[in-house]
Amino acid sequence: MDTIENFIAGIPKAELHLHIEGTFEPELMFEIARRNNLRLKYDSIEDLKLAYNFNNLQEFLDIYYSGADVLLEEQDFYDLTWAYLQKIHSQNVIHTEIFFDPQTHTLRGVPFSKVITGIHRALNDGRTKLGISSKLILSILRHLSEESAFQTIGDALEYKSWITAIGLDSSEKGHPPSKFRRVFEKVLEEGFLTVAHAGEEGPPEYVWEAINLLHVSRIDHGNRSLEDQALVDELAMRKMPLTVCPLSNLKLKVVKDMTKHPLTEMLDKGLMATVNSDDPAYFGGYVNENYLAVANALNLSKEQIVQLAKNSFTASFLDEVEKQAMIEKVEMFSNR
Repeated sequence: MDTIENFIAGIPKAELHLHIEGTFEPELMFEIARRNNLRLKYDSIEDLKLAYNFNNLQEFLDIYYSGADVLLEEQDFYDLTWAYLQKIHSQNVIHTEIFFDPQTHTLRGVPFSKVITGIHRALNDGRTKLGISSKLILSILRHLSEESAFQTIGDALEYKSWITAIGLDSSEKGHPPSKFRRVFEKVLEEGFLTVAHAGEEGPPEYVWEAINLLHVSRIDHGNRSLEDQALVDELAMRKMPLTVCPLSNLKLKVVKDMTKHPLTEMLDKGLMATVNSDDPAYFGGYVNENYLAVANALNLSKEQIVQLAKNSFTASFLDEVEKQAMIEKVEMFSNR
């Protein structure tokens, strides 16, 4: 009989909340730094790993942006993305929708073209060599200005066919979705889908703004939505997916203890919750480790794990035929 660990390892899954810069493992970071003749402020891989101890989102972001500084060339972005794809291939993730943060790089003088071309080339290889389908989501950094966001969208239009959606991430507190209402109006006019980080550290009002002002198709995180019953009802009625990241929530002190994680409450209230890894190199686990952490802490049943896997495809930006084909893979696995 399958253990929960083996069941999670084997079940086909999609990942919908993943920052490619957040997959930057220390070993690869040191390798690329050497290649680019750059010196990290940490003396060793072990010292860098010790720094991965955060009290909040901002402390994490400070290290996250520092690590990204060594990414300079198209090949760097390819290698970063390819390493992630190889990792999830071993975890039976068959579809991924990844965020990238171009402003993190363009503000350092790295051309937008190098960033997106390296990532895109790796995603194509992931499709042909590993059988992993993918979508690319450009995320706007909310702590920067509206002007910077408009500039980034302008850069992106040349690569429109490579980008499925536009998102909103980075420091949530003090940077409500309404700050970027005009940017997202432009994005929607251009035919992109929209998503936004909301309700992680920010209040339920930010989730309302993401829905009503940015017209999002998904809410990234959304934990604090549970504080507002009217919002819970709205999310359930809309079948609005929430891309939940359990280990991230624990590491950034969004939850104090995994046994207090709201995932089962979300499912019980009819919300379309999904399990994702967010920034796995920094938070101690990829998709399977996130499933396993909540399965153990919340005593999830196999039926609940199957539901979460199905949700990951239902909530994706695949077309209906593709979604159904992947959901059938989940059913075949769970019925074997």
